[in-house]
Amino acid sequence: MKDKSLLDIKMLELLVCPLTKGNLEFDESAQELISKKAKLAYPVRDGVPIMLISEARPLED
Repeated sequence: MKDKSLLDIKMLELLVCPLTKGNLEFDESAQELISKKAKLAYPVRDGVPIMLISEARPLED
């Protein structure tokens, strides 16, 4: 059985930041998808990316 906390890498390749349409990087330890261009971190909960700007955490410089 596949671990729910793991994000499918193929799905990650298809996802883009909803704000900038730029690439995302997966931070496995924080379970977040990082948009460097938007300076936002989107949470991944139970293996499901939450791609809502209102749910994203602003990244500090």
